[in-house]
Amino acid sequence: MTVPLNERSGLMRIILLGAPGVGKGTQAKKLSRLLGAAHISTGDILRDHMARKTPLGLEVEAVIKSGGLVADELILKLVAERVKEADCANGFIFDGFPRTIAQAEALEKFVTVDKVVSITAEDDQIIKRLTSRLSCKDCGALYNTISLPPAKAGACDKCGGALYQRDDDKEETVRNRFAVYHEQTEPIIEFYKQKNMLVEVDGLRSVDEVTDSIVKAIQLQSEA
Repeated sequence: MTVPLNERSGLMRIILLGAPGVGKGTQAKKLSRLLGAAHISTGDILRDHMARKTPLGLEVEAVIKSGGLVADELILKLVAERVKEADCANGFIFDGFPRTIAQAEALEKFVTVDKVVSITAEDDQIIKRLTSRLSCKDCGALYNTISLPPAKAGACDKCGGALYQRDDDKEETVRNRFAVYHEQTEPIIEFYKQKNMLVEVDGLRSVDEVTDSIVKAIQLQSEA
């Protein structure tokens, strides 16, 4: 029988929830370094498949570009395999997963989560942030014309690659993503609140302030 992940000492399994663009990915990366835990983003996993033109990537590309959600069964299969990988031995941070009540209920069958953090913000402020985002075609670095502009317009500071706006960052797609989030994902907040697992932090403060709030909320001690 598989030993539940929460029975292994010294581990932390965290879910980060919040609307698209609220900063889940940024915070997951910081927490990953702090905890020595794996950062698991289903979006990154799927984009990798799309970039490699795998059968899975071709299957989900149209769904993601339209702002929709990939089928629960497929996502859960990917996650179940991902948490078995070696870098998850010290715990992991789910970045924006689960995204539906069905996913949350199914996740409980193979993973026990320690804490769920909801990063909050008003829709209009996040939509403005998202539609101002640019990505590097070569290295994938992210920029924002409002809060983190590149030194040279249209060029990546890190590698000099061309910057572009991803299809899923265009306003029509972003607003559709928010509609999907409110309908299908937002109910998960209440799901975990009823289990006394949820903490909420304000996502509109600085990146470091949000990290500090999360660290305090999950009762971790960080070293300067």
